[in-house]
Amino acid sequence: MEIILIQDVQNLGYKDQIVNVKNGYANNYLLPQGLAIIATPSNKKVLAENIKQRQHKEEKLRKDADTLMAALNGKSVKITAKVGENGQLFGAVNNIQVADALKEQHNYDVDRKKIVVDGNKIKEVGNYTATVNIYKDVKAEINLEVVAE
Repeated sequence: MEIILIQDVQNLGYKDQIVNVKNGYANNYLLPQGLAIIATPSNKKVLAENIKQRQHKEEKLRKDADTLMAALNGKSVKITAKVGENGQLFGAVNNIQVADALKEQHNYDVDRKKIVVDGNKIKEVGNYTATVNIYKDVKAEINLEVVAE
């Protein structure tokens, strides 16, 4: 019997894959558990359309991510912080402050959760780099300059 998997099934296949299985396996396990549907011609057309739309959305997201990566790569952000007498910061510079500085200085609104700062927190004055995970494998590097207030 030819079926379309709705979810990943171990040792059988992945979501949206068309596979052939024995009738008993399909009728007694896959179909009642909601793991698959029968691969009728109309279901195959619906699957093809869903895959096509998903690819279109994926391409648009990747194109937007590439544009943002090109704009962000190599940008420098200056962050001012209160400093003690030995160059140590009162507190630390983290991804929230980097996101705010990007918005302020370069007008790029980046989610703070996507910014990874060297060692998670910066506790001294100096130059650092931060990575912005824009989309799956699309990343941008930002230069950070932490200066005394």
